Amino acid sequence: MSIRLLLYLGILIFGGYFGYKGYGGKNLDSKLGVIQTICLLFLLFIMGLKMGLDEKVISSFLELGFQALVISIFTITFSVILVKLIKGFVIKNIQQGEQKNEH
Repeated sequence: MSIRLLLYLGILIFGGYFGYKGYGGKNLDSKLGVIQTICLLFLLFIMGLKMGLDEKVISSFLELGFQALVISIFTITFSVILVKLIKGFVIKNIQQGEQKNEH
């Protein structure tokens, strides 16, 4: 296993333990959304910077964009279909359970 992966896992476990013990307090808890958004925007900026510096990514941008579009369309389509199927199944089971309780 890579040292970097172990470091990430260790930081994740430490953060989970820190939150579980309640060391953050209400003040930190109320600001976590803002902190997460800032960190996400910084991460996206760094990823864009790295992509912009890579000549192979720039030269194959249209091909990668098309592949990303196809993957996104399939992901969204099948996610919606799966949610509708599961929702119908769950609602049907709930209604059957309610009917059994009425008798």
